[in-house]
Amino acid sequence: MSRATISACLIATDEQARLPDALRSVAFCDEVIVVDGGSRDATPVLARAAGATVIENPWPGFAAQRNVALDHASGDWILEIDADERVTPELRAEIVRLLEAPPRCRLCGVPIRERYLGRWLGAAGKYPNYRLRLFRRDAYRHDETRTVHEGLVPDSPVLPLEGDLEHLLAESWREALHDVWVYAGLQAAQTPRQPSASAYVRALVLRPTAKLVYRLLVDGGWRDGGPGVVRIALDCLSDALIVGRRMLGPRGGPVSDEHHGRLTEPSGPVRIVGVAGAGERDRALAWLRAARAAGADVALVTDAPVAGDIRARVVPRLGPLHVIRALTAEAQLGGIDRVVADRRIARLVPAALRGGVPALPLSARYDPASSERTTPV
Repeated sequence: MSRATISACLIATDEQARLPDALRSVAFCDEVIVVDGGSRDATPVLARAAGATVIENPWPGFAAQRNVALDHASGDWILEIDADERVTPELRAEIVRLLEAPPRCRLCGVPIRERYLGRWLGAAGKYPNYRLRLFRRDAYRHDETRTVHEGLVPDSPVLPLEGDLEHLLAESWREALHDVWVYAGLQAAQTPRQPSASAYVRALVLRPTAKLVYRLLVDGGWRDGGPGVVRIALDCLSDALIVGRRMLGPRGGPVSDEHHGRLTEPSGPVRIVGVAGAGERDRALAWLRAARAAGADVALVTDAPVAGDIRARVVPRLGPLHVIRALTAEAQLGGIDRVVADRRIARLVPAALRGGVPALPLSARYDPASSERTTPV
């Protein structure tokens, strides 16, 4: 069987300082496509000198520009990165192995490690912060109605990778504040107006405050020190700015249903995550195998390595914070429709991580015909 081919796709405008390192990190790819949005610096010249195919296309928006790159790519697989991102040696080796023996899946989640104000972030950057950046070329396109969050919406199981994609964020306060302001303006264009004054109070004050506390304490963002606290605080400020700029901006325009959640519901199989310790692990694995046989995409959160055919996310112990963080990581791969666990653990699962429906005990059985996807027995 011949090795599958891969195309690296980048979109860039005025990125002469950061682009060369990004191009060097994807030099292992069979071809590199750079779509230039009208640079006034040497970005296209540097890209051509590195051997990339350069397409010059006036900036139409993030999603449309990424689709231009896809239209000019010829590889079996696509790797999308930005000028401020770098493929690590570990990720490169993992991708090469994948190309030599392509998996049945069409989409992979790549862990993003952020560098912010001079520090590599963990929890403050929601690491692993999976992004859907590696996929079969003929399987996906970007939704051009989005101004931001132009990432792909999975319609099939997602394979999480282990090697990191490094993301070089703001290196100065000025850059950090500039990024927050620009992002808030883009996101405001697809955020609905609040229906009442009380809703504005919640969106401008209560929700960002709750998010700040949650990400510092539950996510553990405080462990990343000053840069981590700043990153989280500015993320929360951005939420308030988005609502404020939408409130003060013109009426009308495209909006999403909710800027804090998924913009488009996934159309793929039901995603079910089991949570089980040593005493319940075998029963959980049997439950998940039955769900998979009925068409579900399944995974297990557990406190010890599992050998077998069910993908497992191993945590140090099944305490509340470890379970929540593991489920958050799983949700980054396309959301979670159901969590199945013993009753003690099920009580720990926040509604936001189980699709707004109750987590099920392991005494329930999976029913693919049910509107709620599960039927207690």
